[in-house]
Amino acid sequence: MELRRFNNIQEFWNNAQDYLLQYEAEHNLLLGISHTLLHYPERYPDPAYLAIAQTKGKILAAAIRTPPNKLVLSKAEDLNAIALIAHDLQDNSQQLPGVSGLVAEVETFLQAWQTLTEQPYRRVMELRIHQLTQVEPVATVSGDLRLATESDRPLLVEWLTNFIAEVGEVISQDVEQAVNAGLKRQSIHLWSDGIPVSWASGSKSLPAAARIGPVYTPPEYRGKGYATACVAALSQKLLDNGCDRCFLFTDLANPTSNYIYQKIGYRPICDWHDYSFI
Repeated sequence: MELRRFNNIQEFWNNAQDYLLQYEAEHNLLLGISHTLLHYPERYPDPAYLAIAQTKGKILAAAIRTPPNKLVLSKAEDLNAIALIAHDLQDNSQQLPGVSGLVAEVETFLQAWQTLTEQPYRRVMELRIHQLTQVEPVATVSGDLRLATESDRPLLVEWLTNFIAEVGEVISQDVEQAVNAGLKRQSIHLWSDGIPVSWASGSKSLPAAARIGPVYTPPEYRGKGYATACVAALSQKLLDNGCDRCFLFTDLANPTSNYIYQKIGYRPICDWHDYSFI
């Protein structure tokens, strides 16, 4: 088994795309990050960590990290490949804020990383990946979906800051940079009922599929059906624009969001864990 690191996203993509697309749902985040690195490289100005563990030309696992963000792991054909990635990162003195991935893969990485560094960790979120191929009818609420514009920038920065704080994460990313990227890609959508009341980001970042997230509704507008309407309308828009399916992550600690997304037509695929190092 060997590990290959790539300095060039195009070279990584040429080698990894078939494997990543083989498990499209499990890899929707990795595919989305790869798409951003290929088409919007200014979103991640620092050099990315791009690695593939393989044996005899067969890929066993892949990993991407876009500093200052966490390491994101692929599905592993052999969990020893995950330990190999941990060793490579430690050998290259990578300071990791955390790791995110499928449950078995993340647990394997945590064990290897703690053995190597003795760095403690905490679980931030237990997530579930969902897939939608058809939007189910939902109760109508007042308002409509619109694309966010430059005039929404101050509100978007405030909402994204609040969203990250609510999740319980230290803000490691540049919030304004994230908002700028979303506005440029035209991926940020708002449900407006006279004024903006809910946010859902989504864009086609896979060959025939789209990713949705984050989704955020300020506390004062919750319980009114705005998030349901926003995600349903955005999902339908993406399907109408040529996507076969949409993916999103839900927080298992939030039964309300899990319920409303399944009501829209999202079906659970697999679980995903997110950890921070202390």
